Amino acid sequence: MASKVTLSLIKADVGGYVGHARMHPDLMAEAARALEKHTHAGTLIDFRVLACGDDVGLLMSHDQGNDSNKIHQLAWNVFEDCTEVARKLKLYGAGQDLLADAFSGNIRGMGPGVAEMTFLERKSEPFLVFFADKTSAGAWNLPLFRMFADPFNTIGLVISPAMHEGYRFEVYDVKGNRKIVLDTPEQMYDLLVFIGAPGRYMVRNVYTKSGEIAATSSTERLALIAGRYVGKDDPVCIVRSQSEFPAVGEVLEPFTMPHIVEGWMRGSHYGPLMPCRVSEAHPSRFDGPPRVIGLGFQLANGKLVGPQDMFDDPSFDESRRLCNVIADHLRRHGPFEPHRLPMEEMEYTTLPQVMAKLEDQWQSLDGHKTDKTKEKRVAAH
Repeated sequence: MASKVTLSLIKADVGGYVGHARMHPDLMAEAARALEKHTHAGTLIDFRVLACGDDVGLLMSHDQGNDSNKIHQLAWNVFEDCTEVARKLKLYGAGQDLLADAFSGNIRGMGPGVAEMTFLERKSEPFLVFFADKTSAGAWNLPLFRMFADPFNTIGLVISPAMHEGYRFEVYDVKGNRKIVLDTPEQMYDLLVFIGAPGRYMVRNVYTKSGEIAATSSTERLALIAGRYVGKDDPVCIVRSQSEFPAVGEVLEPFTMPHIVEGWMRGSHYGPLMPCRVSEAHPSRFDGPPRVIGLGFQLANGKLVGPQDMFDDPSFDESRRLCNVIADHLRRHGPFEPHRLPMEEMEYTTLPQVMAKLEDQWQSLDGHKTDKTKEKRVAAH
């Protein structure tokens, strides 16, 4: 009987070059050396070291299953090694995403983003990896909905018998620490109630109705883990393609519209998500606009064949042009909403530190300074 294979995509910001623009090649080389050693030792079947902006991503195939202590420990060690290189080079924000002092059994909740799936490899197993920078974990909600639930995007939902029954969405409420599973098309409107608010509700996994994993994404929110702003989430996503899943072209089609995501400069602004070539994945204008790369692979007995740079295609030129038009318009708003995030989201940035210094200058509308001590007593009762 064939054994299952696991794809683990684990990313972290371990130091930017220059500022938050891109990864230094020495960090990429350090990660590749470490993973090569573990491939020869048999821990991994194969690997690729990826980069988008100032984040490094470790794409690993293995037979350890999801949430493997061994694989997560390996990734943590690689990020620590890369952090040491970043410190020697005095790169900006060295070790930024490593929120714990030491590995504690599972890398989830320690800062890095994780997307993993385990499955039996098909006769032909194409899959795509998406890696974003300068944005948050909810950035995949709209693309995943369009891939797996929107017939105007994915014609296979209408005309393919293998897809016609629809898909099952697992949604995380990252602020409420709970999840819900909703079927499409039956519960499509219910699904949109939640995933239309991507700052809180995020698509974690998509399955076929028979339970086969179709897509998975990282949902880690750095600010919620750390309790303060320490950088954007810069999420990753893995999507299987063809046969009972959307075709490669259907998976890519949602990115022809640069939808608006939170992030950009200081994690405090809305901006358009630009689908870019790997060679263009180093955002610099106002530390942005937010970027996404799409890499295509074939899996062959656990080996990674690829990647193919899926956005290295002139058919996405108009999307990139429109992204710049939107970016121009939003930038003209400066510190005003809707370019700047709403106040409830700014609570997770550095703005509260500025506001705290002005607290004593506020006065009640009857002309007196507010008595914060009295207010606290009233609120307590």
